[in-house]
Amino acid sequence: MRYHLSDIQQILGARWLQKPAADLLTEQLLFDSRSLATPANALFFALPGKHRDGHRFIPDLYAQGVRQFVVRQLPEPDLMPEAGFLQVEDPLEALQKLAAYHRSQFRIPVIGITGSNGKTVVKEWLAQLLSPDFDLVRSPKSYNSQIGAALSVWQMQERNTLAIFEAGISQTGEMERLERIIRPTIGVFTNLGAAHQEGFASEAEKLAEKMKLFAHADILVCESRWVQAPAPAQLFTWSKDGSPATLQVTSVEKRRNGGARVEATLTETGRTYTLQWPFSDDASLENALHCWLVLLLLKVPQEEIERRMQRLEPVEMRLEVKAAIHRCTLINDAYSNDLDSLRLALQFAHQQAGKGALTLILSDILQSGLPADQLWKSVADLIQTQKVTRLIGIGAEISAVQQWLPESVKRSFYAGTELFLSEINALEFREETILLKGARAFAFERIARRLEEKAHKTVLEVNLSALVHNLKTYQRLLQPGTRMMVMVKAEGYGAGSAQVAKLLEFHQVDYLGVAYADEGIALREAGVNLPILVLNPEPASFDVIQRYRLEPEVYSPELLDEIAAFASPDKPLAIHLKLDTGMHRLGFEPADIPALNARLRKFPHLRVASVFSHLAASDAPLHDDFTRAQAAAFSGMYQQIQEALGYQPLRHICNTGGIERWPEFHFDMVRLGIGLYGTGGPTVQHQLQVVNSLKATISQIKNIPAGDTVGYNRNSGLLTKPRRIATISIGYADGFLRLAGGGRYAVGIRGHRAPTLGNVCMDMTMVDITDIPEAQVGDEVTIFGQNPPVQDLAQCLQTIPYEVFTNVSDRVKRVYWQE
Repeated sequence: MRYHLSDIQQILGARWLQKPAADLLTEQLLFDSRSLATPANALFFALPGKHRDGHRFIPDLYAQGVRQFVVRQLPEPDLMPEAGFLQVEDPLEALQKLAAYHRSQFRIPVIGITGSNGKTVVKEWLAQLLSPDFDLVRSPKSYNSQIGAALSVWQMQERNTLAIFEAGISQTGEMERLERIIRPTIGVFTNLGAAHQEGFASEAEKLAEKMKLFAHADILVCESRWVQAPAPAQLFTWSKDGSPATLQVTSVEKRRNGGARVEATLTETGRTYTLQWPFSDDASLENALHCWLVLLLLKVPQEEIERRMQRLEPVEMRLEVKAAIHRCTLINDAYSNDLDSLRLALQFAHQQAGKGALTLILSDILQSGLPADQLWKSVADLIQTQKVTRLIGIGAEISAVQQWLPESVKRSFYAGTELFLSEINALEFREETILLKGARAFAFERIARRLEEKAHKTVLEVNLSALVHNLKTYQRLLQPGTRMMVMVKAEGYGAGSAQVAKLLEFHQVDYLGVAYADEGIALREAGVNLPILVLNPEPASFDVIQRYRLEPEVYSPELLDEIAAFASPDKPLAIHLKLDTGMHRLGFEPADIPALNARLRKFPHLRVASVFSHLAASDAPLHDDFTRAQAAAFSGMYQQIQEALGYQPLRHICNTGGIERWPEFHFDMVRLGIGLYGTGGPTVQHQLQVVNSLKATISQIKNIPAGDTVGYNRNSGLLTKPRRIATISIGYADGFLRLAGGGRYAVGIRGHRAPTLGNVCMDMTMVDITDIPEAQVGDEVTIFGQNPPVQDLAQCLQTIPYEVFTNVSDRVKRVYWQE
């Protein structure tokens, strides 16, 4: 679906305050100026807020290239002569109206999920379970608000065959607006809890309000106890207590390893099924049963359901389990804090603790909607039921729980997080399970950082915020209407392809590129739905390429014939033609084009999605004439192909260097690779941020006298004077190659550089810290990152950053973080 501002004016019934110089295409809906990605195609909705009015940011956005605005009043048009301004009474209502119109253009199954808890987990699990069968689109993160739902629905594209959206409300009157935006065909109601109770007169009112999401749904999936009369849709329910339901759970066996085995009978057929999944807490049981019913509705074979359920992965945005100080286990569930989420978290924590000690660090519970006595008595009951041995309360109100606590529960209370942190060292945490449960206002992430165990392992830190910044930096360089493919081959240049690909999908890149079919399959099984180009397809992989909706590169007549023989009118295939314009690696040469066109006419079941080539020296000014010749050859070959086809496939030739230096060759799409990770050319490098940081720790420090040697072979580690050396936890098996030894490279420790001593060992390396007297065992060591940069190590190893990144071993843990 493609919308110009003139189309949106008609959809909204908006008034033209000022028409733009050009009727631009709208791709990004923007309400937060910090999220700007593609200025030329962004439409900014100036939303008024309690603290900030979106109209204030219009001049800054105009200066950054935005030319399309939906406003309530016109802000100094003389200063923005090229901009288009649409006037509406309520910009938020206009955003929702546009999203609802966009939704109305699709005739695909749309799953709408609401409830007090579990919405995001069910959505993410359904995405994991259904991605092999559908090209699906889903709400990013927890985008379920009045704004988030609209932005989620705007992601829908013609290629999608299934959509999954969350809806969250906090007061009456909100769900009807979300229902118009999402308009689900399949509803999922997770549960009803105490969250946001203050916005409703009763639980019954809250339940009725949430059920309004399913006013036009065909089917509603839920636990049978939540069914209202009259039901808003045909019911597809489950039950554990024997009450009437579509699926009767007959037994639940919780395994010692943390998994669960569930038996259930389908009432209509009387057939009994057995499923297993790797979680045994009650919340996961509820979430998994909802997913099971949805998969049955969508006709997923039972054997596939069984296989996929066993491979479910946790949704870490909610609850994280980490090693903590003094052999403790930290359960961080500071995402929300209400009675129901506390109950579920305590059940999980009790399961983790087993017979060991369980400490609960709990903040005030804000906006529960309950009288104080009822609230804190309920909390005390949960503490006693789940066998909490110690309570640490933080906040002005939580001490009220004491009167209902049994004497066996140790307790201490602090007025705020700051006071607790100032006294944390006096508290004894040892060999126990710690549940961290706090409202966001209490900033419990600071407590988590203090309690987490300081890792002594080599890790590759991947800064996802920096990756998004770099993506937007290159997107701003694109010509209007140019699409972007991002290469995630070789495990995303070492950063982890699935994690990077999911983030790129959220930020709406158009294509992904991988080297081999196996990499594409892994992305599909991780829930990635973007079109994926496979650069090196093999005949043995054609079947899985078809099954997982991958799109192969075709670079030779022989490969084209093999793919044409595999495909058929009943199973057509999208392909990408590779042209050799001077790189001389793979591709059809100019002389091959007539024969290629003749073959393509014979194979109409092969749809050419794109035609592309590769610039050999896009970043080298010395070879600019050669680059121009490549582009000219490519254009000539493409013209012949598109005339023979009778349609126009996408054209792309620019890699990272080409995006920066050759805007005239951006064509229909570009391919971003190493630039995403912070390595670009001279005109853009200063705008990029470091994404990958390889870090080790100091394992031991020694003072070595002059005349001794350090490391293997003794020939490169002879000390001419006394030295203080540190052994660090990285070696050539981790990707820190031997060429970096013998003083040829210096790592970063406490802001200083420490040169290597002797040869790099398989698992360890020795460095000279004589001039860093403050260095201690356990200190962080930066191999590359902010300082030293990866370019320094690449120069030492006589290679390029690409190779340094891809050399990082699989045994090095990837740690992802986002600001």
